[in-house]
Amino acid sequence: MSEQVDAAGGYRRASPWPVFVALGFALSELGIFVGLYPVAVGGLLLLAGSVAGILRESDYATDVWRPLAGLGVAFAVLGIAVVGTQVDPTTLDVLAVVSDPGGIVGRGLAIAGAGVILLVVGLVGYLLE
Repeated sequence: MSEQVDAAGGYRRASPWPVFVALGFALSELGIFVGLYPVAVGGLLLLAGSVAGILRESDYATDVWRPLAGLGVAFAVLGIAVVGTQVDPTTLDVLAVVSDPGGIVGRGLAIAGAGVILLVVGLVGYLLE
């Protein structure tokens, strides 16, 4: 930092996104590890939205919709992989898994659910823009 102020350069902007990234990360971890699935989904949505905001603000992305959709695909694939490792595909009873999603399966469903929501929001936002 120089002691002389560059009046032509203007002021440096402070970004609010790191606070929301930290909050989203903390909420998603709390929800996933403790088993509070709505908190996990909300935390993952906040985390992904904040990351998309950072990418847009720093001009790595032209809009927020594509990063949201991309993060949605990543979360959905991760959640499905977590569920897939815990459920036997030969005796898969979808209604039993969804009605009582305990343990690792519930956590995987929360991650996949957040991914699907992000994917839908990203696609709809991209199409309406």
